[in-house]
Amino acid sequence: MNQNPASLPDDELDDNSFLASTEARKQRLFDAAIWLALLVAILVVYGQVRGFEFQNYDTGSYVYQNPHVMSGFSIANLRWAFTSPVVGNWVPITMLSHILDAQLFGAQNGMHHLANVLYHVLACILVFASLKRATGARGPSVFVTFVFALHPLHVESVAWVAERKDVLSALFWFLALYLYVRYAERPSAARYLAMAAAFALGLMAKPMVVTFPFVLLLFDLWPLRRFPCPTPEALKLVWEKVPLVALTVADAVITYFVQGSAGALVTIPLPIRIENALASYWIYFRQMFWPTRLAVFYPYPNSFSPVTLTAGAVIAFVITVLAIAMWRKKPYVTAGWLWFIGTLIPVIGLVQVGKQGHADRYMYIPMVGLLIALAWAAEQWYTKLPAIRLWLELAGTAVCLACLLTSRIDTAYWQNSGTLFQRAVDVTESNVVAEEHLALYEYERLNLPAAIVHYQAALAIDPTDAAAEAQIGSSLVSLEGCSTALPHLEAAVRLDPRLSAPFANLGRCLRQQMDYEGAVRNFEAAVRATPDFAEVREDLALTFLKIPGRTPDAIREFEAAVRLRPQNARLHGELGMSLESVGRRDEAIQHLEAAMDLEPLGSAEVSSTLNKLRAGRH
Repeated sequence: MNQNPASLPDDELDDNSFLASTEARKQRLFDAAIWLALLVAILVVYGQVRGFEFQNYDTGSYVYQNPHVMSGFSIANLRWAFTSPVVGNWVPITMLSHILDAQLFGAQNGMHHLANVLYHVLACILVFASLKRATGARGPSVFVTFVFALHPLHVESVAWVAERKDVLSALFWFLALYLYVRYAERPSAARYLAMAAAFALGLMAKPMVVTFPFVLLLFDLWPLRRFPCPTPEALKLVWEKVPLVALTVADAVITYFVQGSAGALVTIPLPIRIENALASYWIYFRQMFWPTRLAVFYPYPNSFSPVTLTAGAVIAFVITVLAIAMWRKKPYVTAGWLWFIGTLIPVIGLVQVGKQGHADRYMYIPMVGLLIALAWAAEQWYTKLPAIRLWLELAGTAVCLACLLTSRIDTAYWQNSGTLFQRAVDVTESNVVAEEHLALYEYERLNLPAAIVHYQAALAIDPTDAAAEAQIGSSLVSLEGCSTALPHLEAAVRLDPRLSAPFANLGRCLRQQMDYEGAVRNFEAAVRATPDFAEVREDLALTFLKIPGRTPDAIREFEAAVRLRPQNARLHGELGMSLESVGRRDEAIQHLEAAMDLEPLGSAEVSSTLNKLRAGRH
């Protein structure tokens, strides 16, 4: 019979308190040991990223070519982070994290990579803390956390600096989940607001977390067991999520319009998108258990095999129905499976964003659902069948070790864009994106013959690839001159008149051939395509100077270039010289002085003209 603690002697109360505090201390030490082992395992896999280069796929737009990021914290950059999309995404919290990296580490690419690893470590700790607090089961929580931390499908999210938004949004997702568990233990407005704030930060890190309110309902079912049979209490739990749904709807609307305005939404017939969604469910499920031949980019399939579509339909519908039917006897299977199915819906391709068929990074959060279903099913066997406990422990350890070794190998492919995209070319078929970025890697290293080979491979896959034509033309200008390059440049502008670079190169070739009017037409087309292209504004201005009577037009373009690059001494000098030639002496002096201030040992002609104008004043 249980005794009331108040009726126990003082020495027994002291003993009980001592035992309880000792047990609590042991549990905390055990958890700390788990976190330490987790940190070591993650560093074994991802410590190598300290020596990795920035990848040339989106990372420039997010980090090293983004002046708002690389200039660090300022009021203007904070305003930019919250008001400007990047690569079709509104992710202000992610951009603030990149700005923080730049403020602390400048352009040290290794430190930017390690910041991703840090966020991944924190997300893993929160996975463990959330599951253990909600279920009280340490063993399954450890298994889920270690597989989540080490699975090869997560290499993309951690090793790719541009995918900071994955690990950061997941960090806030699991923080919000942990805070929700605490809220469920003792509901209060303060705890709810803390949870909602963490969710809002997650939305602003990456909109994929919009399914969070749905997952909270699954957690109410299991493990929190707040969800009874349909009653007014159940409706209260649904109503409780309405503010979170409002945040979700607002973020979804922003995301849809931002991605639409950026041209990220790809028009593909609905039946094909449905087929790709079904195929992707099977691919994600298979890769969860057999993560081989992973790549940074998977081309959108031209067709789908009946076997793949059937397997996807079974996963999406048949197994889902079976999982729902198990909600009374095995609620962890229901909650885990619906977590997996539901959290993939925003990225499964029903609304197609980008050119990829599927992506490893999309499994960063959904994987946890599958792991929950597996881990707690194994826990039931572990409890009921003592004879197989050792085998289950060995199997769990073997899975974690296999993930660690495979992920360490896969992470090495991310050391630079050359190894990354060569791997993608090797393990996929007809991969235009991989060929283009492999070519860009060679182009930036000035290995132009190799770059041309890969651009030609991209064109062989897609003859309408205007960017490849443009880059072949640009490479040939440097290697062989304009005569060989012109057909490729002309093909590029024919295929896509929105590209500015081929127009600019055509203009330079025509100017070299002294066809100044033709050069002007192409430079003006380049400016229309990219109005803030300062180098082309300068080219256009220099070409106007070759045509009698067009000096005022040259001045207009030099002024536009100076507005875009106010710290460029050469542009100030060229503008000053042009202004002097039409008698605008005071303005000329202003810009010539700016040129000398920016570059005191600059052009002798600028210095001479400035001295002449100053002498003329006196």
